[in-house]
Amino acid sequence: MGGAVSAGEDNDDLIDNLKEAQYIRTERVEQAFRAIDRGDYYLEGYRDNAYKDLAWKHGNIHLSAPCIYSEVMEALKLQPGLSFLNLGSGTGYLSTMVGLILGPFGINHGIELHSDVVEYAKEKLESFIKNSDSFDKFEFCEPAFVVGNCLQIASDSHQYDRIYCGAGVQKDHENYMKILLKVGGILVMPIEDQLTQIMRTGQNTWESKNILAVSFAPLVQPSKNDNGTPDSVGLPPCAVRNLQDLARIYIRRTLRNFINDEMQAKGIPQRAPPKRKRKRVKQRINTYVFVGNQLIPQPLDSEEDEKNGRRQQRRRGERTQRSHEARGTTSEPTEGKDNEAATPRVFKGLLDVFSRQIT
Repeated sequence: MGGAVSAGEDNDDLIDNLKEAQYIRTERVEQAFRAIDRGDYYLEGYRDNAYKDLAWKHGNIHLSAPCIYSEVMEALKLQPGLSFLNLGSGTGYLSTMVGLILGPFGINHGIELHSDVVEYAKEKLESFIKNSDSFDKFEFCEPAFVVGNCLQIASDSHQYDRIYCGAGVQKDHENYMKILLKVGGILVMPIEDQLTQIMRTGQNTWESKNILAVSFAPLVQPSKNDNGTPDSVGLPPCAVRNLQDLARIYIRRTLRNFINDEMQAKGIPQRAPPKRKRKRVKQRINTYVFVGNQLIPQPLDSEEDEKNGRRQQRRRGERTQRSHEARGTTSEPTEGKDNEAATPRVFKGLLDVFSRQIT
């Protein structure tokens, strides 16, 4: 799934393409996408594909196409302070972007079937917090991941404001997903090859809207224990932040606001507009060889040949200039008939050949 937008050279270029194609439509979602480099969630040796609008899978590790994540983020209508549950949280890429919008007083939980993928997600989260230049620009709701099958969530689990399921949901599991949602909440999941937004408008009322045609692998059915029943999975607790966390949040907020005020007073923009990189266009230089009355072009294919060609042109120009200076003449063409006399013989030869070919 994917391929809806052009490939980018880097993360910013990819986001520019998603905006141009109207997959990213709000500033809040755009900032989250720009803050987290998609390439950081790829294994070494596969990063060249990170900025293409394509899904990627290696073993149990999986990333959906950027256009899918864009539509999901927009459809969730995220706000600071909300609670979010990611069913099939995978690498944690989406959960981390969501955390940048939820802020420090939100709840950000993920459940993933494969334990090795949960470890991978935790490593990527730690790397983002320690190494990313974007981390200090946001108030972050750090995601918490647990291992388990999302169809085995304990019946007494709390409900969430926003839920996303990253695998195909069969019709008979649709109501199971809806029960996890608070009244007024939004659930986004693929049902029957359609990415669907479901809003819970009341205790027993719902509104559904198809967003995008998609193709997802189906949810893995839960395995049963020795008693013949599936084990239930507990989600992370919705704990209140302690005093130390609150102090850290407000100190960071105060410092961030102070720096932003200083930058504004000095006329320094807080966020530079993204610059689209221009693709390098090589200048092709051709040499021409006369064989009898035929003109044979010889293109220079390599970059080294290209440099050598330019170097030879400069040397010929310098020799011509020195020759004119020794004779007391100028290399500038004169008006009228003298213009033809001042033209180097090689160009006259070219003109003669082209004239014969035209006539």
